[in-house]
Order: sequence, then C-alpha cells, then structure tokens
Amino acid sequence: MAEDNVFFLPVKDICRRDVATCTQEEPLVEVAARMRERNISSLVVCKENEPVGIFTDRDLRNKVVAEGKDPNALQVRSVMNAPLVTVGEQDFLFEALHAMSHHGIHRVCVVDAEGRLIGILTDSDILRVQVQSPQKMMRDIEEANTIEDLKNLHHQVQGLVVHLVGTRVATSDLVRMIAHLNDRLQSRLINLLRAQRFPGLSDRFAFVVLGSEGRGEQTLTTDQDNAIVYADGLGRDEIRRIEDFSRSLIEALVQIGVPACPGGIMAKNEFWRRSLAGWKDVLDDWLATPSPENILNGSMFFDIRTLHGNPTFERTLKVHIKEHLAGEDVFLAHTAANVLRFKPPLGLFGQIKTEKKGAHRGKLDIKKAGIFAITEGIKVLALQAGILDGGTRERMEKLLALKVLRQEQAQDLQASFDFLVYLRLRAQVRAIQAGREPTNHLCLDHLNRMEKGRLKLALEEVKSFEGYLEHHFKVNLLRS
Repeated sequence: MAEDNVFFLPVKDICRRDVATCTQEEPLVEVAARMRERNISSLVVCKENEPVGIFTDRDLRNKVVAEGKDPNALQVRSVMNAPLVTVGEQDFLFEALHAMSHHGIHRVCVVDAEGRLIGILTDSDILRVQVQSPQKMMRDIEEANTIEDLKNLHHQVQGLVVHLVGTRVATSDLVRMIAHLNDRLQSRLINLLRAQRFPGLSDRFAFVVLGSEGRGEQTLTTDQDNAIVYADGLGRDEIRRIEDFSRSLIEALVQIGVPACPGGIMAKNEFWRRSLAGWKDVLDDWLATPSPENILNGSMFFDIRTLHGNPTFERTLKVHIKEHLAGEDVFLAHTAANVLRFKPPLGLFGQIKTEKKGAHRGKLDIKKAGIFAITEGIKVLALQAGILDGGTRERMEKLLALKVLRQEQAQDLQASFDFLVYLRLRAQVRAIQAGREPTNHLCLDHLNRMEKGRLKLALEEVKSFEGYLEHHFKVNLLRS
C-alpha cells in the first residue's frame, strides 16, 4: 500500500494486541503494582472480555494522591474513566484519529463486531505511520473558529480528494472519507453557530441530511439536501428560534462552499422544517398518493440521517415509514416505475449514446446513465424489506442476506456501482484540475478501450437490474 493510503488501513492492522487488563473489582494497589512491574501507564478495565473503562497512572495521581485518598481502601471502579471510547476493528485509522481528537484522549480500545476487546491504539502507535493524511484536516476542522476557516477547509477537502484519486485508494473508501469530512465540517459549523449566535437554542430538534448525503455517498458535486425535525409541543418562541437558526445555517453552508439545493430541499424552507407529528402527517400523504412529486420527496426523505441533535426523531420516523409500507406495495411499485424512466443510454447495437445537444454535447451524464438506477432501485427493494439504514453498499449486503438479491447479481451490481462512481469522481477531479466546476458529465474520449468496455458492461448490468425491478414490482400492472 502506498504511503498516502495508510490512513485507510483498518485499525485491526495497526493496533497492538497485547493489552493489559484488569477487572472493576480488583484492589487499586494491586493494579498499580502490576502497572509498575510491567512498566506500563494504563490498564483496560474489562467485564467478561468487554472493555468498560480505562485506568491510567494519571488517574492514580489526580484522583487518589492529589485528593489524599487511601489507595488501600479503593477498587479500580472508583477511579477508572468510563464510559470508554472504542473503535471497531474494521474502522479506518482516520476514523480512530477523529475519535481521539474529538474526545481529547491519547488512546482508544479496539473491539470486534461483538464488542470484545482485541487491541489498543495509542497516539504513539500512530506516529509509526504518520504521513500526509486526513488527520490534520480533521483536527483543523475541530479547531476552526470562523466560517472563513471552514470555507478554507472545505476547499482543502477537494484538494485532498484530487490528490487521493491518483492513488490506489478504493473508490468506496474515498467516498466514505468525503462523507466523513463533510459531516465534520457541518457539525463544526453548527456548533459555532449555536455558540456564537444561538446560545440557549432548544435541544429538542434534529438537523437531518437526506438523499446521497444521508446515505454517505457524496462526491464532489453534492449540494444541500437537509431538513429539520422538532419536538411536538414546542412553544412559538422556540419554533421561531429554530427557524432563525435554520436560515442562518443554510446561508453559512453556502458561504463555506456547499451549494444550495436547486429544488429547495433545505431546512430554511418551511416545507422541510416540521414537528415530528407534522412529518408523520406529510409522510402519510406522500405514501398514500404516489404522485411524481411525492415519490421524489419521499425517496429523498427515506435516506434521512441525523447529523446534529436528537436521533430519536429519525428512529421514530423510520419506524413510521416501515409500518406504513408493510404489506403495501403500491407506492413502491410506482417508485420502481420512476426508476425505470432512467434507461441506460445503450444503442441498438450496444453502443453508448451521449448527449446530442447543449453544453454537454458528446458527454454522458453518468448519474442518470446508471448510478441513479442502482441507488434508487436498491433503495426501493430495501424499503420493501424494511431496511432504512445504511448506504447502497450496506443495503445490497442486507438484501443478499435476505435472498432478495442473488450472490452473482449482488456482486455484479456492486462492481458496476463502484466503477460508475469511480468514473464520476475521476471526471469531477479532471474538471477541478482544469479550473471548471465539477459536474456529473463524463467525456468518453477520456476513457481507454478497457474502461469503455467496462462502462458498457456496467450499463448492461443496470439494464438487467431494471428488468428485475420491473418484474419484481409488477410495474406492467400499473400501465394496464
């Protein structure tokens, strides 16, 4: 792996496995003696092999000696730090770095999928692999104090992506990093606004992101798609304050370089800012009447993800959607029919058709050509199966586990999706390098013969997938 890519290594490849542990009930003096014998500065406190806290020599100094307590009368539980910050073994190093920076700590415990302790990662371990990476950018985001700082950092994110596209970072990993950095930028902006302009703002609301941002699948052209959900029963003044905050936030996002949504899907607009009960009512209207507008709005909202605030609103609305769709396929069938409107641009003899006029004459809109059909097609299948969390890749995996998709079908779709997103991202990088605004349009002349062949195969897979959707949802019955 190239040096540029080490921060995309999973934590399990970097962490130390020889972790010294103790239990909560052990006498403090015995644990301190063990630390001295092994010449270590910390012990992970475990309960049945699950880490529940950490005890360090600093805790001994600050919580026992400095306070004049008798160490002979204490157990580890009385001085350990809890709850413990952990990262998953499959998390990337840059995600672990963010956790350490965000919490102001020097070590994190590494756990497996069942929450069992498998290792520890310290800042000294990270020095072994310290190279140019997203680490400094994440730290700079956390320390930014002005909108201008965040504007510069948003521009630097583009520069980092441009740099990494030329390396061997997997496209899915790169998209995941873009989403992570964008999340951190927006979260920091919200915290700044609340501290500087909106002190005392109610905590009984959530700022949620939708569409590709909700799925964590942004590239370099993503505009804003967001909304506000606030608690039922808020007073008029509290609601007005949230409205003011929403407008300020959207304006600030535009300032730092996140374009406004051309369709107005933004929290500053009253339509996309409602109480929990209000959102339930509008969801009921959308799901009961599958008009093109309702399908579009619903599809965008179904990707809801909480970026700031109370996450229970998101969970409540997802349960509401799931219950409404259970055994009711009319809305889903109409949604599938909408996906089928976006036919892959393949000619009679399999040639790839490009746009014939306009500013993008001779180019291919890679999103409309294939990416949209995969993301939205997988989404409608996931909705039918009661799956509302995750992005396209995660939904494919769950649909495969439920046998909604066959193994070969899922693998081909995944490969096609990754390749189409890669071409989209590379075309956007070319545009930035040439001083142009990045778009979803791809110039076929920039592809070699092998890439053109892979593109044709990917579009043929999209065509096959649309045939599957048409049969699965019996779309032909809607036309009769």
